[in-house]
Amino acid sequence: MADDAVRWDDVVEATYVVQQRFRYDYPGPIADLQHRLMVVPRERHGDQRRVASRLDVSESATLHDAHDAFGNPVATVFARRIERAIEFAHRSIVTRTRGPHVAEASLLDEPHHLTPTALTAASEPLRDVAKALRAESLAPETLADRINAYVHEQMRYVAGSTDVETTAAAAFAQRSGVCQDFAHVMLAIARRCGLAGRYVSGHLIGEGGTHAWVEMLLPAPEGCLVVAYDPTHGNRVDMRYVVIAVGRDYTDVAPTSGVFTAPYSGELTATKRVGATRVLYA
Repeated sequence: MADDAVRWDDVVEATYVVQQRFRYDYPGPIADLQHRLMVVPRERHGDQRRVASRLDVSESATLHDAHDAFGNPVATVFARRIERAIEFAHRSIVTRTRGPHVAEASLLDEPHHLTPTALTAASEPLRDVAKALRAESLAPETLADRINAYVHEQMRYVAGSTDVETTAAAAFAQRSGVCQDFAHVMLAIARRCGLAGRYVSGHLIGEGGTHAWVEMLLPAPEGCLVVAYDPTHGNRVDMRYVVIAVGRDYTDVAPTSGVFTAPYSGELTATKRVGATRVLYA
């Protein structure tokens, strides 16, 4: 199915296939590899459900599946020795049925949704922004809308201008970054405004790499209303998005990371294909 031909605003149900391949090449042998992969979608997340999933490793290794503190699937690979390369291949089938995402009210008070992290701590300029927005006395959902629009208007997407260790304060100071920086800046402002929020790692159909956005956790009569925003594009998340993992910031949900013993580093090559195989219109 050609994704650019889909009328996404009218889609109420869809099935997606997520395929990824990560290959690490090394100049020589490495020892004691311990590698973490966060590439398998959550079993259930709002209107999203994982139907099937498979993760293959090219080399002889031990694969351990678990879940982290946020309920994300985590695969850890252990290998005593790798001669020259190791490759991870992942494939998942996911379905979504459009609908509100309502969660338990306890999420609103969880410290990791409200407390700044090293990557999302607010600098003085970010604190000033939050103070000005709080002064408008907006309802929580309207305030979240305003923060999303503000970050999108103030920041420019510049590939390569930051790295995974860049803080929200640093990205905001230069008013540029990539999707993870937009998400960190939005979380820094939102948490300073007293709103609960979390970082989301996933995929946006039509884009090349892994994408990042924000879920705001808002009080509602039935508990907690989860509203997802993409400050990079300045919109609310729609049926084009597939969630992989949630956390406090990028550090919690990095797709691939690991350690090994060798006097040199490896080179990563990654490929991804995400698309809809079936859609149902309203």
